[in-house]
Amino acid sequence: MSSSPPPGWYPDPSYPLTERWWDGTAWTDHRRQPEQPVPPVLQPQPPRRGPGRSKVVALAAAGAVLVAGAVTGGVLLLGEDGDGGQETRTTTASPTSDADGKGSPSPAKSAAPSPSEEADLVVDELNGIAFPIPDGWENGDRSGEEDAVLVTDGTFDCPGEGSVCRGGIVVSRTVTGSDETSPKVLAENDIEDAANDAFDRDVLDQRPYDGITGHEVVGSGSVAVAGRAGYYVRWRVTTGAAAGGYVQSLVFPSSSGSEAPVLVRFALDAGDDGPPLDDIDEIVEGIRPAGDADADTGGGVGSSLGPS
Repeated sequence: MSSSPPPGWYPDPSYPLTERWWDGTAWTDHRRQPEQPVPPVLQPQPPRRGPGRSKVVALAAAGAVLVAGAVTGGVLLLGEDGDGGQETRTTTASPTSDADGKGSPSPAKSAAPSPSEEADLVVDELNGIAFPIPDGWENGDRSGEEDAVLVTDGTFDCPGEGSVCRGGIVVSRTVTGSDETSPKVLAENDIEDAANDAFDRDVLDQRPYDGITGHEVVGSGSVAVAGRAGYYVRWRVTTGAAAGGYVQSLVFPSSSGSEAPVLVRFALDAGDDGPPLDDIDEIVEGIRPAGDADADTGGGVGSSLGPS
């Protein structure tokens, strides 16, 4: 039995002149205008799907992200209250549909290399944004951290119970399961979950930092991201073991498709194993629309805000 094609943008069975996001099992509501002519559909053997990435907690950022050790090896997840989630970033070929227009995509000839293959960028295809890679960071796609776009190089022994932690993690997801669209409200609602996922208990119910003992709000406000008006909240977290860390929840409208809110979580270890705190601002300022990564549409706190 053939397996379903991997997640990616495919021609919409209902509206062939647009592209629609296939999450690997079903069509989502994300649509966009094609960035280039859709390649002809071929009928080779369907692609095989690799094993799923393990969900180990590592430190990090807004629906999921930390690093700092964040959590054992791994993955920051959004709260179980349905605040958000994001499909995996992947590029593939072109889809076909069955008679009722609900069929799954079929593999087709590969298009030009994705910008995500460039050494200095990581592209979130679903949300239409590209992330810069600062010194000391690398593409998080093969890190084992779920939805990670960036992770710091290497790991270290967690100070509490657990195996290994990372100094920094950045996760990008689409906010789903909520009718709320305000970046401010979404960021404020997410920051506690971001802190707990990164520094309290991981998915294995371990405490890599012996739990959170307190936090301080060290920043919040409007921020321009890829030409869009967003909002961020940043906490300094203290923990039972080690120096604790920083978490940030950043929310802004996607620059593609239905412009659904995008949640980016940051998690950085505050000790010697963590990266400079300024790396958060460098990454935020360097986020660009995926289709125009060289455009001067970056942002940062204090930058002019684009369309909301």
